[in-house]
Amino acid sequence: MKTITFKRTVLSATALLMSFSVFAQEEKKFEIAPAADLLSSYVWRGMYQTGPSVQPSLGISYGGLSLTAWGSTDFSTSSDEYKAKEFDLTFGYGIKGFSIAVTDYWWSGEGTRYGRYGTDHYFEGTIGYNFGERFPLNLTWSTMFAGGDKNPEDGNRYYSSYFEAAYGLNVWGVSFTPGIGISPWKSQYSDGFGLNSISLKASKEIKITDSFSLPVFTQVVAAPEHDDVFMVFGVSL
Repeated sequence: MKTITFKRTVLSATALLMSFSVFAQEEKKFEIAPAADLLSSYVWRGMYQTGPSVQPSLGISYGGLSLTAWGSTDFSTSSDEYKAKEFDLTFGYGIKGFSIAVTDYWWSGEGTRYGRYGTDHYFEGTIGYNFGERFPLNLTWSTMFAGGDKNPEDGNRYYSSYFEAAYGLNVWGVSFTPGIGISPWKSQYSDGFGLNSISLKASKEIKITDSFSLPVFTQVVAAPEHDDVFMVFGVSL
């Protein structure tokens, strides 16, 4: 089966839902959070998307509510090549360790129309639970429920689903996050049950000056479902 290309940063649902949980535990206040990542390559749920990319985001939150706009553009400059372009919107809510989110994915590429919601957008619901600092395990389940998530052979909806588990720990000042991603049934990710991603991410802040540090990370990803491996380096701004 030829898997349709999906777009998203590695362990994105886990990272987003962890942030929603944090928002829910803080005092209720309005926050705006601009950010960006520079990546050596773009891998999502065990699938290669494109090469070096810039991925900006803008989050707005109040208490446990969060609205995040996230994008990705590769560094391709040739007019003859497909130029990756993505724009996603995620609305989430978190209370204590529980989180829910709805995401509208759009990744049709540079120069294509945005408004084709029935075919070019993919709508996904996600639920998650974070066990907290004493046992930093985060579990998420995501299912696509509307838009272009359909079997091209018969037009029936796949309800493509993805389960992720990630555990955070700190060793010698380096944050390590081992993770695993599974597709439970036939979908756009696999022909059936599939082990899509086994990953280990190491993050560290490199001190540049007394008042400025640069967060960097390296991630090793094995994708048994697609018999592939990846090494990703990133810088967070």
